[in-house]
Amino acid sequence: MSLFPDDLKPLFARAPLELKGQFMLGSNYTFLVEVVHESGRLPAVYKPIRGERPLWDFPENTLAGREVAAYLVSEALGWNLVPYTILREDGPYGPGSLQEYIEYNPNYHYFNFKPADKDRLRPLALFDHLVNNADRKGSHIIIEKNTRRLYAIDHGLCFHEEDKLRTVVWDFAGEPIADDLLSALARLRIELLPEGQLRAALMTHLTLEEIAALDARAEALIAGGYFPQPPLYRRAYPYPPL
Repeated sequence: MSLFPDDLKPLFARAPLELKGQFMLGSNYTFLVEVVHESGRLPAVYKPIRGERPLWDFPENTLAGREVAAYLVSEALGWNLVPYTILREDGPYGPGSLQEYIEYNPNYHYFNFKPADKDRLRPLALFDHLVNNADRKGSHIIIEKNTRRLYAIDHGLCFHEEDKLRTVVWDFAGEPIADDLLSALARLRIELLPEGQLRAALMTHLTLEEIAALDARAEALIAGGYFPQPPLYRRAYPYPPL
């Protein structure tokens, strides 16, 4: 269940967007916008499809949809790792993903997390295995300033059919996966059945083959029962790592 207030969701979907600035780091165009409504303004991150740099191994114009798919999977698992994310058709530069902006300290990240914060990363590590995250950098794991809630951002390079996982979070490799995490994966598989609501929602953003691969990864994680080890036949870490 999303922690983003339900009464704000219609605003995210329909309220006017005002462009405030551009995030300069990253390969694709990313903008800070404000969702303008009667009671105030909500900051959000807007990634237009037309600002996506073409990649050789991901279909063109699909990264925004993958951002939304990552949010949907996180919610279905009950892990609430991804900030509220939708696809807006009428953004300032056309269709794109629109994500709740999280206030955080960019100087506090995976590589200098305190041990207690690193210990919170098991669901996130499992999530990245599940969605086949090809670019989990240390700066993509953030902690909200006021609530200390853990969030994960930047999921445009996820859900490929082929094994693409590149992440800095291998801390739990070889460790048994906790029963509650395995149960969440089992529930997710039910939602990926032909009659499942999650499957229907994902079909807007992913191919049937990508959804089948997602289910196969969930099945493999449940059957294995352990956090996987880094592969030896290819690079398992993103570049740059931060």
